[in-house]
Amino acid sequence: MKHKMSIIGFGGMAGWHYSQAEKIENLDIAGIWDIKEERRTYAAEKGIHVYAGLEDLLADPETDLVLIATPNDVHKPAAIAAMKAGKNVICEKPITLSSGDLQEMRDTAAETGRFLTVHQNRRWDEDYLTVKKILEEGKLGELFRLESRVQGSRGIPGDWRQEKEHGGGMILDWGVHLLDQLLLLFPGVPIRSVYGAETNVTNQLVDDGFRAEIVFENGVNALVEVGTSNFISLPRWYVLGTDGTAVIEDWEMNGKIVRASGVDEKDVTPVITAAGLTKTMAPRREDSIFTEALPVVESDVREFYYNVMAVLEGREESRIRLDEVARVMRLMEAISKSAKTGEVISFE
Repeated sequence: MKHKMSIIGFGGMAGWHYSQAEKIENLDIAGIWDIKEERRTYAAEKGIHVYAGLEDLLADPETDLVLIATPNDVHKPAAIAAMKAGKNVICEKPITLSSGDLQEMRDTAAETGRFLTVHQNRRWDEDYLTVKKILEEGKLGELFRLESRVQGSRGIPGDWRQEKEHGGGMILDWGVHLLDQLLLLFPGVPIRSVYGAETNVTNQLVDDGFRAEIVFENGVNALVEVGTSNFISLPRWYVLGTDGTAVIEDWEMNGKIVRASGVDEKDVTPVITAAGLTKTMAPRREDSIFTEALPVVESDVREFYYNVMAVLEGREESRIRLDEVARVMRLMEAISKSAKTGEVISFE
């Protein structure tokens, strides 16, 4: 079954979607609309149909799917207008600016019978899928600590992401990805508490980084951290269990797993430091541990679109559920509230 998708907003991310759609059978791009003339000109030069306006796009009878790739504050009104025009909708992340706005969008989807989803593309990141596999296989024993972070040194991109009214800031920009991944690692496990802190090193209007300590009911303590003024980055993932530790350094999947071999260390040779001896921090003997490569999981992000088309055809359920999206939105709000008040927030 053929599907035709129109795109509202033709910036960098929309260009990425366009290149992916070209590789997907039975998905065609009907056309685009962007408020910026230079983006409309760019699309036309690529041979893409440019609508006369948003109303023209929404009135196209051949379009059954609309992708919204605009600044974050436009997602809700554009999605509601599209669904009321009879279109199914994909929003770029975050789906909107607040849990209240999301509920309005869900209500419209229910009233119109249209399909609404969000492009949580980092559910297909190999680093996340590899951590998921490590946990599922119980390689580290009982998990007690997990750290997930992304760090760079270039500040916030010099566009609408720097502006509060457009939904800028790193909690909404990157937190929505990392928190979504985290909650999927512990499906059905309630969150006991949340403590958040924001940074404003390069931008005083929105957060240019944040740190969140999240405690789950199963005892796992998770750190989620985003920074844009880090000239030396810490590992992308650092996962600790009772029997071992896993580290993923970067998106190139450099890393390893170190596990206990089961051999007891009765006699520990102390380490001599500048100010004395330590047995506690002495390295393990080589026969008491073993190191192994990461069980890298490969993925294809086009599966997102395959699933969307299958949903529209009634063959599958959506892999991205709006109740999951709403929970992430509430968690981002709790982090922001904690950062402003300095208080630990009881979450669930």
